[in-house]
Amino acid sequence: MTITTAKWSLDEYHQMIAANILAKRRVELLNGEIVEMAPEGPEHAQTSTDAADYLRGLLGARALIREAKPITLPNSDSEPEPDIAIVHPRRELYRTRHPYPEDIFWLIEYANTSWVKDSEVKRPTYAQAGIPEYWIVNLKRLTVTVLWQPEQGDYPQATTLTQGTLTPQAFPEVEVSVQRLIEG
Repeated sequence: MTITTAKWSLDEYHQMIAANILAKRRVELLNGEIVEMAPEGPEHAQTSTDAADYLRGLLGARALIREAKPITLPNSDSEPEPDIAIVHPRRELYRTRHPYPEDIFWLIEYANTSWVKDSEVKRPTYAQAGIPEYWIVNLKRLTVTVLWQPEQGDYPQATTLTQGTLTPQAFPEVEVSVQRLIEG
């Protein structure tokens, strides 16, 4: 016997949200599947908050820093909620829809218990959507993995750092401290 799971479209997912079917659940839509989100521990919550504040200071009005808010990836029926999304500052547009791939400079996920989901599920989903750059902060190993130049559903360019600085592709004049991302 083969078990087939039901897949949900973005439209169906939005209908469930509007009908309050998912109101008491912490979920995100990934590749047509509604996936439970793990609760955030204190380290994850505070480190990602500190990093978002740090990035706001570095980028100012050039970008909007969205924390744990949905982004819409129409080609994969996905609406994940990355820990940090660095997007074009289009506040009025985001009142009518979540950021699409073309609105996103880069994404950051913090992984403590979610490493497999962030590196094996979200990585190809983000690459397939054409997200130009994706950073995964591993809180257990104290590393930042930087992925860029998406092609054919993956990021062939990747590096992992424990110290130093990063330069986002969208802002080559900005240097981001790896230590500040890891420690807050």
